[in-house]
Amino acid sequence: MTTSARKERLDMRVDSETKSLAERASAALGCSSVTEYITRLIRQDAPEILKQQASIKVTNDQFDAFMMACQDTSAVPSARILEAAKRLDQEGF
Repeated sequence: MTTSARKERLDMRVDSETKSLAERASAALGCSSVTEYITRLIRQDAPEILKQQASIKVTNDQFDAFMMACQDTSAVPSARILEAAKRLDQEGF
């Protein structure tokens, strides 16, 4: 990461044991600072966490049940579902 890219700041307070641990791990990885170490951790960890939050994992049986429900033309949405859909449309989703 280049110095010019560092425009934002994160402020945090930690106990002395956590700080010492971060400093030791940073040095062990050859990072020039704890900031570099924490930035590396965020860049490695955050995309996976966000990916997990953005995906839905279901079993084959759950998927089959979902597909059957989607294809059921006799199903009528409830008033609550219709109202929720209306609100989403109004909010631009």
